Amino acid sequence: MGELVRITFFSLGVAAVGTALIMPGGIALGWLLARKHWPGKALVETAVALPLVIPPVATGLILLKLFGRRGPFGAFFAEWFGWEIVFTWKAVVLAAAVMAIPLLVRTARVAFEEVPLRLEQVARTLGAGPWRVFFTVTLPLAARGLCAGGVLAFARALGEFGATAMIAGFIPGQTVTLSLGIYHHVQLGQDDQAFQLLLISAGLAFAAVLLSERLLGRKFAAR
Repeated sequence: MGELVRITFFSLGVAAVGTALIMPGGIALGWLLARKHWPGKALVETAVALPLVIPPVATGLILLKLFGRRGPFGAFFAEWFGWEIVFTWKAVVLAAAVMAIPLLVRTARVAFEEVPLRLEQVARTLGAGPWRVFFTVTLPLAARGLCAGGVLAFARALGEFGATAMIAGFIPGQTVTLSLGIYHHVQLGQDDQAFQLLLISAGLAFAAVLLSERLLGRKFAAR
């Protein structure tokens, strides 16, 4: 039971931190994709969507090359902050964040696209500046969709496996998430422990998706 609790709370914590880290940038990128046009926009959209379509282990390998001690980002963090990224809990957070950001950005983009431009234009004619329009008109109207995107991102981060296995490995007490725990117990033939973790994982994912659907349902009902 102690192992189940430890793995569950570690997974929840990693998913929460990963989601929190990508929320500001994901919301900003969703707004840019919804409201602005610039050269290379299609390339940015494609790059953001890549973690959804390429194998998670491929994403993990890319992260391993980038954040390993000899990688550009890994060397930077090691030299300036003394941080080791790969095969630590930081790598678990990184993998969760990278795999979750496509869902957040896509949902945020849709949420901003559904905010009527005329309301923003009316606010500008009344003297409101761009930042005030965003925080008093655009953001409140898109809030439910953004919250739903955050919940979906959290659910995706919670269920991440492939990229985490590549960049963080299986280190008991340090990098083991629900998904890694399930795989490990199945490999050892410990089906009872694997099934217990499966029930916890499925229950948490169901609750997150249900909450997201409720938020989106209320948003459309309000319209």
